[in-house]
Amino acid sequence: MFSAVLAGPQVTVHLVRRLFAAVLEAAEAVPRIASALDDVRATLRHLERLLAYVAEELPDLADQVEQIRARVDGIEQVSKDPVTPASRRSG
Repeated sequence: MFSAVLAGPQVTVHLVRRLFAAVLEAAEAVPRIASALDDVRATLRHLERLLAYVAEELPDLADQVEQIRARVDGIEQVSKDPVTPASRRSG
């Protein structure tokens, strides 16, 4: 009979202890979460700088690719011309 009477308070004490432990664990996790957020912010700043650099360099790279493409097209055109004994030699 006494065990039935004490079961209610024992369960309540057990639940309060579990709740307190969970709150304490969450409070201990706050500095780790803040540190992780700082790392994320630093990574985002680095990505922003990297994207700004790429945005500045992209037009130059596009121009260089066009120049290379023009050279390759010129080389292909020269290689398509028939070679005869009277052809100019480059070597």
